[in-house]
Amino acid sequence: MLHHTPLIAAIATGFVLAFIFGALAHRLRLSPLVGYLLAGVMVGPFTPGFVADKDLSHELSEIGVILLMFGVGLHFSLKDLMSVKRIAIPGALGQIIVATLMGMGLTWWLGWHWGAGLIFGLALSVASTVVLLRALEERQLIDSQRGKIAVGWLIVEDLGMVLALVLIPALAGLLSDNPAASSGEQEILWPLLVTLGKVAAFIALTITLGGRLIPWLLERSAGSGSRELFTLAVLAIAMGVSYGSAVLFGVSFALGAFFAGMILNSSQYSHQAADDSRPLRDAFAVLFFVAVGMLFNPSILLEQPLLVLITVLIIVVGKGLAALLIVLMLRKPLSTALTVAVSLAQIGEFSFILVSLGVSLELLPEMGRDLILAGAIIAILLNPMLFSLLDRLQPWLARRENNELNPTIGTPTADAGAGAGAGAGADDSMLPLSESQHAVLIGHGRVGSRISQRLLAQQVPLVIIESNRSLATDLREAGFSVVHGNAAGSQALQHANISSARWLIVAIDNGLEAGQVISHARTLNPQLEILARAQSDSEFDYLTNCSADLVVMGEREVARIMLASLGQPNGPLNATAVQPT
Repeated sequence: MLHHTPLIAAIATGFVLAFIFGALAHRLRLSPLVGYLLAGVMVGPFTPGFVADKDLSHELSEIGVILLMFGVGLHFSLKDLMSVKRIAIPGALGQIIVATLMGMGLTWWLGWHWGAGLIFGLALSVASTVVLLRALEERQLIDSQRGKIAVGWLIVEDLGMVLALVLIPALAGLLSDNPAASSGEQEILWPLLVTLGKVAAFIALTITLGGRLIPWLLERSAGSGSRELFTLAVLAIAMGVSYGSAVLFGVSFALGAFFAGMILNSSQYSHQAADDSRPLRDAFAVLFFVAVGMLFNPSILLEQPLLVLITVLIIVVGKGLAALLIVLMLRKPLSTALTVAVSLAQIGEFSFILVSLGVSLELLPEMGRDLILAGAIIAILLNPMLFSLLDRLQPWLARRENNELNPTIGTPTADAGAGAGAGAGADDSMLPLSESQHAVLIGHGRVGSRISQRLLAQQVPLVIIESNRSLATDLREAGFSVVHGNAAGSQALQHANISSARWLIVAIDNGLEAGQVISHARTLNPQLEILARAQSDSEFDYLTNCSADLVVMGEREVARIMLASLGQPNGPLNATAVQPT
């Protein structure tokens, strides 16, 4: 008997189609976001076949927004922002103004109200965190000066959009083109002051009380020794603060989740919290993009191709040129300006949240949402191509900037990547690290951190490959040579100079990824001695078949050590203590 289960149907269909289209996009070297959005289009009301429940999909997408904003707050680093504040803050604000004005210009031409134009322009002004970080990570640029500027720029944009999400509902009467909804100056000023007062009270309470309670709660949960309880505590903080802030202070779920993540970021357990909550954050983020895709009407591509083209040109060309000129005006190298421009020449999560809010408040016509979605999909499709073009220009840019720095001696600039190790502020993404006959450690969690400390004590040359950006930054500041990236691809291994390494130690707890690392490393260095960690008998066999020299499995080692202890002089298995029967 088939039960009526629209929630299960929406989740199952969303995940299955998102996986299919996401895998196809990845195979075509595109952002998986494109696949997730297309999956939503397939189950939306504008395409034939199965149509997911719109109301349920909206609630699932709200959970996705909460966890997305929690993740943004969790990775928000005031220190990183302050290191590039002189360029990121004026640059981001300048680009937001330019992009918003271009968007308002298009809506003015269409005859829309200025409030709709403001929301439309703001949605065009903010880049996707997911797309930007993915592109920089693939090129090992996150910890470079160029990467830090791009990420700092993005943080300022995100903060601006968080403020917009707070103010737009309070200013809905002013932004509306409906005379009945519009209010006088006094009637607008009072709700705005009330909203800002509630936000200020929420922020003050979150920082004071939450700054003590959240770390204490995490410490207690971590001290229990239960990983499930710790993960549950992280999710309880994210969802509880988000929902409580909406009920008690009337602020958005997004703002509550952002501050919950930001407070949690200051805890010593922030890295573990980010790692443990990431699978659920990723899963609901996928459902968010699927739900957004459901709202997209593909017919706009045929009915309004000129408007779609103009929207794409604003996102890719207009925003890109604005960022390029702003960075050059602030006297940064051309390579930095181009990297920032290409990184930000797309839109994503906040754009979708803004237009959804605008449509729900009846401030933005549905056509505006369709134009934003069409522009986002096309811009995300174009972004990898722009980065590929930039990669081809990189040797010429490096020569040009070297000649400008010293016309007679081709000394590499700091941003071109001069060196190895944990250099202070240098972009080491362009050249491999200089270590040889060293150990390469994959992952710096509970196991990896113990290994690195022992190797450091024995003065063994060490390079760490770590996928967590903030942890990689902390390790560099502690003096380690660190490559930030995913070691499952050969690029990170090459950057760690694996061909000249003596040992490879794979300390991550993902058996499938560990096998890929081992296979790549063995191809690059057949003489490498490889040690790996397994979680189960099947992983033990798999990693052994992947040509690891030594695979260590926790349960087996515990049993071996216990049996060895039993065989000590006073142990029951000692030959003098136990006589054969």
